[in-house]
Amino acid sequence: MTWMKQAWWKILSVVLLCYAVVGGLLLPVPALPILNETIRVLHFHVPMWFGMIILFMISVYYAIQFLRTNELKYDVYSVNFTKTGIWFGVLGMLSGMIWAKFTWGEMWSGDPKQNGSAIALLIYFAYLVLRGSLNDQNQRARVTAVYNVFAFATLIPLIFILPRLTDSLHPGNGGNPGFNAYDLDSNLRKVFYLAVLGWTLLGVWLATLKIRIDIINEKIEDKELAIS
Repeated sequence: MTWMKQAWWKILSVVLLCYAVVGGLLLPVPALPILNETIRVLHFHVPMWFGMIILFMISVYYAIQFLRTNELKYDVYSVNFTKTGIWFGVLGMLSGMIWAKFTWGEMWSGDPKQNGSAIALLIYFAYLVLRGSLNDQNQRARVTAVYNVFAFATLIPLIFILPRLTDSLHPGNGGNPGFNAYDLDSNLRKVFYLAVLGWTLLGVWLATLKIRIDIINEKIEDKELAIS
């Protein structure tokens, strides 16, 4: 993973996030009923969820790579992308709750999308608990790699399929129109898509930093064992 040390994509992440923050707060947005200025949270809440999904996808890819090759480096990659994805999921949940307070009247209304997202995050929290309960490194890597694949397979219906099958307050679910249906002046799109890329790159950056730290720590431990 030599690309981790390259600087161009990290600079791009910083530039995009600066634009997302400034543009998201200052550029004009559609004057929609109820949402009003709170629609600006879109540039933070939704991109974090997109970032979470992408980070979990990368994690599953490396989990499968470990199951194929039995190389522990892929387990290090997988677990750190998962951890970063969980952080993005938590931030996305919190920002969504703040948004819901001003648009739906309460932070938690039992909306199917909220419930599905909470269950999905709990499944990934269980992934961390499972890793902590296994001492053997190879066993931990193999068991949690399999769990990771099934966790992601559960995440998709919980967030994208089941909420669409019932009544929901969430845009794009339960018969409600998504933002594409009523954002006719495209002001949101000027920031939104770049914000998704910026937040996703930030997540990858954080994950790769932790991966490099873990690899260095493993090398130090191996040298200490060899000396002793």
